[in-house]
Amino acid sequence: MSAPPPTAAAGPLVTVAEEKVAAATQLQLTWWRFRKHKLAVASGILVLLFYVGAIFADFLAVTEPHATEAARSYIPPQAIHFFDEDGSFRPHVYALKGKRDMRTFKLVYAPDPADKRYLRLFGEGYSYSLLGVFETNRHLFGLDRGKPEDALFLLGTDQLGRDVWSRLMLATRTSLTIGLIGVALSLFLGVLLGGLSGLYGGVVDTVIQRVIEILRSIPTIPLWMGLAAALPNTWSVTEVYIAITVIISLIGWTELARVVRGRFLALREEDFITAAELAGASRLRIIFRHMVPSFLSHIIAAVSLALPAMIISETTLSFLGLGLRPPAISWGVLLQDAQNIQALGIAPWLLVVAVPVIMVILAFNFLGDGLRDAADPYG
Repeated sequence: MSAPPPTAAAGPLVTVAEEKVAAATQLQLTWWRFRKHKLAVASGILVLLFYVGAIFADFLAVTEPHATEAARSYIPPQAIHFFDEDGSFRPHVYALKGKRDMRTFKLVYAPDPADKRYLRLFGEGYSYSLLGVFETNRHLFGLDRGKPEDALFLLGTDQLGRDVWSRLMLATRTSLTIGLIGVALSLFLGVLLGGLSGLYGGVVDTVIQRVIEILRSIPTIPLWMGLAAALPNTWSVTEVYIAITVIISLIGWTELARVVRGRFLALREEDFITAAELAGASRLRIIFRHMVPSFLSHIIAAVSLALPAMIISETTLSFLGLGLRPPAISWGVLLQDAQNIQALGIAPWLLVVAVPVIMVILAFNFLGDGLRDAADPYG
């Protein structure tokens, strides 16, 4: 005996949620699955905060990052006292008072509890150009009286008396933007050359693949070091910045190009590609308008995993003295001060620069893992 047909009381055969999933685009499906990856979401928020900090680096800085004062050499980080004696919330620091160490005859700075300097939001400091447009001297925080460069050293100072906190803010902007620009260049080269290789095949595919194999066969670090060492010492900071970005991007595009080639080999026989060719679409239009959007989520995942490698590359080259050089400020340049064991014994706080490097690299890797897992929403 056959089963009775379903009635209206039994509920719909297709739920609203199933209809929503069936009508969703690939990016929507990727986003829905990515939101379930709590660690990746938290890492994405952390990465976003770092880039917001990079954009407003001058606003977050306290003193002029290049200002030197030999008398303030190796001042230890200051403690922020959040509550006053009466229990009220009034963040303040103690001004520093210099005295001569009679054993070493060196001028040593110590906090003076009798001289309080209260912190204030949007305090005045050195002048800078906000977003490259607005001239201002307002910073996130400052002092109620006196100049910040005379009394406020949140992370201490280096050998030349420069404020480590302010230099760290500027270094974050430099290192993160080099990684971003380098990945953008690698992405363009990888998609273009990988797309041409997979779409044309034949001689074009053979030449591009042999170039990729040659580049990948050369050890990465020695290649970067050789190219960076060839840069003239007379180049300006901007010229070196651009050159280092290009050098870091020379190898980064090869892996993405192979991924794109494999996807294009699988897609070029599809009906929508044939229809685009019959409609007279150019090869570049087919690549960027029809093929790339079909696996955009995979490209996003690959980019998020390539960014930490770019940042580490710049930091490594600058740390070895072959990348950015002073007066440029980057994480690698700041870590150069930590090479000297004697300097670390005197000022161990110089290693604080390693903290944001570790945090950003871990955050990018967790973010990349989450995007990679979410890139195939049907899986």
